[in-house]
Amino acid sequence: MAAPKRRKSKSKTRMHRAHHAIGKPNLVPCKNCGSFIPPHRVCPTCGHYDGNLVVAPKVKKPKSEE
Repeated sequence: MAAPKRRKSKSKTRMHRAHHAIGKPNLVPCKNCGSFIPPHRVCPTCGHYDGNLVVAPKVKKPKSEE
């Protein structure tokens, strides 16, 4: 197998890794409620996908104070 003949400098290593950063997520507004979600996913806020109700949204129950 091929092996490097010389050690790669810190500068060259860091230049090589310059493109390894994680990009920003692609988010689109929900057609029903307007909250930002990844494309082609059911909205976790309202439960709609492509204009249709697919999943009933979860409703938080208030804690009973005792």
